[in-house]
Order: sequence, then structure tokens, then C-alpha cells
Amino acid sequence: MLIYVSENLGSGAGRLLDVLKSKFEFEELPTDGKVGIEQVDHILEHATSNYTKNFVFKGDMALAELKQLEKRPFFLHITIDAALRVRVGEWSSLTNENELNFEKFLTQSEAQLENSPDLPVVLGRADVKFYIRNSEKLAFDLLVNEVDRHLKEACQQRDVRVPFHNTTPLRPDWDTYFMKLATLAASRSNCMKRRVGCVIVRDCRVIATGYNGTPRHLVNCHSGGCPRCNSGNNSQLSSCLCLHAEENALLEAGRDRVGPNAILYCDTCPCLTCSVKIVQTGVREVVYSQSYRMDEASFKVLQEGGVLVRQFSFLEEPRYSVL
Repeated sequence: MLIYVSENLGSGAGRLLDVLKSKFEFEELPTDGKVGIEQVDHILEHATSNYTKNFVFKGDMALAELKQLEKRPFFLHITIDAALRVRVGEWSSLTNENELNFEKFLTQSEAQLENSPDLPVVLGRADVKFYIRNSEKLAFDLLVNEVDRHLKEACQQRDVRVPFHNTTPLRPDWDTYFMKLATLAASRSNCMKRRVGCVIVRDCRVIATGYNGTPRHLVNCHSGGCPRCNSGNNSQLSSCLCLHAEENALLEAGRDRVGPNAILYCDTCPCLTCSVKIVQTGVREVVYSQSYRMDEASFKVLQEGGVLVRQFSFLEEPRYSVL
């Protein structure tokens, strides 16, 4: 695994490096403070040829260099930021300043942005984000606990110190992968009431996707195509013109393509109407993320129809630690 630790000036990147090196056996790769394309190429070459080992480095870099690193499956980006008083205190201790000098710190902070104009964008792209509210939260043991949690989450609860447990951080398991696809499908929704997405898979292969909205050739719901949704009325569901995400996916797949052992992933629990159609098309299992007000009735239909039902929610990205 290769970890890059970025920071706003004085936020505590060095402390995170100490934790990774002393507790998790990471080897620090030296940089010149400003990480250019040549250093990135050298870091990638070294990390690739030693991909079962763990490396960490810090320093300011441009967005183009970061994108080169993001292409690699063994790369993880952690950033740390802190309250202003914490940053000034940390910077003062690192520069051997006897007193907190806000003006001098601000000058250095402005210089960092001047020399690294991509810094806000680079920090914003981190996979894991730490925010430190006060200096006590920079305590070694606190950071160890949080780093341990994030490393385990990134590596599916495996020990990163074991070779081959660390080579693809953030690689999703199948449930996470398909639920993310369902969430992505939901982004295409045009229904004014709720965004819902669905994916039907069999043998870990996608058969069909769907999202809710008005039928083809009709005006989209968000353009006034469904009087019920556009009126803000939560009743009169029977007058709604919007097809549900599950309906769209089932219509797209058809019973023959659904076949045996199909799993339906939906970011919202199916309603009663969709549950009836799920049973009829032969879906074996329903995996949903968010609950819905008709859960109880839907569960009853699905269970009586022999469909397995379970709730699953993946970890949102980026991942945060506010200490």
C-alpha cells in the first residue's frame, strides 16, 4: 500500500506519519516538501516493484501529480486539517518558535497556497479526511485508533501488515459494488418525490439497471410530466405516472433474463407494488439500503414469496474522523 498524507500547513501530517511508521510498519519515502512529477514517477516505480510492502510520504503536490497516483489500485490518500489555533501551535513547535506568532504563520500559510495553488482541490480529493478540533486530539493513541479503523475499513477488515492484504485498499466487495451501482442509477432519476436506483444481478453479472421516473416518450417528472408528483401531494399514489426503479429494471430484464438466483439491489426498500412484481419474476434475494414507509407490507409479500431480504449500507466516501 502507498499512502500519501496531505495537510493544511501545521495540521499534523507528521504525527500521522509517525503513527503509520511505528504502529503499522510503514516505510517513509523521503520527499523535498514539494512533490513534482519526477518524484511521483520514482515513488510509483518503487512502490510497484515492492507492492506487498507499505509506504507513506507527505509533501505538497499539484493536481496532475495526484491524478497519476490515483490511477494505482494500491494508493490511498489521507488528508488532515485542524482548527486554526491547533495549526499555529503545531507549526510553532515544528519551526522552534518560542511564541505563537499568528502573523508569521499566516504569511507561511499564504505562501503554501501561492506555491501550491492546487492545494484546496488536492485536499478535497482525499479518501480519508481527519479534522482536529484541539491539540489534545493529536495525541498518539487517539490517532492510532482512528488510523487503525480507517485502514481496516479500506482493506475489508484485514491486517495491512500482512502481505497481499494491503495491495488494493478501497476495493469494494460485491455488495458494496452493486449497491454503489444502484446509487449511481438513482442519480438518473427524474421523479420529483424521491431518487431511487436499482440493479439486478445474477452470478455477479449485471442483468439490468433502473431508476424511477415517467415512462419513455412522456414528459419527464421534473419537467411537469407527473401531476401527482408535481403537485406535492403524497396521497393518490395510484395516479402517479412514474415507474419505480425496480419496475424499470424488471421490465428491462424480463423474466427469462432474470432466471434463477438473481439478486436485486435497491438503494431504497421496495414498495408493496414492486414487491409483488419481484416475487412474480423469480428474484431470489433483495438487498436494500434505505428504509421506506411500506417496509412491513413489502417484507410480508417478499417473505411469503420465498425471497430473501436483507439490509446493507456501504461506507460513504470520503471517510471522516473529526476528533
